[in-house]
Amino acid sequence: MDSSGDARDPAAPPPGDRAVRRRLTTEIWIVLGLSLGKAAVYAVVSLVAMLTAGTPLAEQTVALNPSRSPRPYLDLTYQLLAIGFAVLPVALALYLLSANGRSAVRRIGLDRARPWRDLGVGVGLAAVIGIPGLGLWAVGRAVGITVEVQASALNDAWWTVPVLILAALQNALIEEVVAVGYLMERLRELRWSTPAIIAASALLRGSYHLYQGWGPFFGNVVMGVVFAEYYRRRRRVMPLVVAHTVLDIVAFVGYASLPDAWLEAIGVT
Repeated sequence: MDSSGDARDPAAPPPGDRAVRRRLTTEIWIVLGLSLGKAAVYAVVSLVAMLTAGTPLAEQTVALNPSRSPRPYLDLTYQLLAIGFAVLPVALALYLLSANGRSAVRRIGLDRARPWRDLGVGVGLAAVIGIPGLGLWAVGRAVGITVEVQASALNDAWWTVPVLILAALQNALIEEVVAVGYLMERLRELRWSTPAIIAASALLRGSYHLYQGWGPFFGNVVMGVVFAEYYRRRRRVMPLVVAHTVLDIVAFVGYASLPDAWLEAIGVT
């Protein structure tokens, strides 16, 4: 204790570079383990189960956005709860990115600083990814490496389309914020090379789509490379959120709205 009676401990030394890197690596594993990394593990297990089921992959079906109860308002409650809890890792990632006092939404370009430009770029990216992606999906179905996907298995109710739109936005936020904005920022802090960062983001995106078969895996890896490179150049994730939301709305709402005969004609159902 000094003469003033202050019993303050000496200031702790700042953590070394090795300790910082170890902490960031642990943080990445925790965030991914609570979100897309967990989804990737389940997707791998699902693919293994399908490949060993004794039925050709092309003859198997995966349902997206399934109904959770035969009682409409209970189903709606479950749907909204699932969407709400699914986006919590987005809040966690943004919180962690803002640890130094800087706004995370501005850091990764999730703000509304350029709404019309982000909207235009997002719609353009959706077209660039969506049209070739549909062709790749059709090829995958033709050669038997992609399962049949039911983009919406929800019961028909007045809230079906709004919930599908919310599900599309949920997917866009968690995938683009976590797999692109958060992951690329953290890997850059760990001093990964640019090709390695882009590959990690793209392969993560492909991995949690493996439950749909090999075709969607490769298609989403390509999408991941395009989105990661855009983010590297522009440091804005909002156009990617717009693009992803548009793609999923077209898939989910289009599936729920088109007549069965049309869906059968294009080989979706």
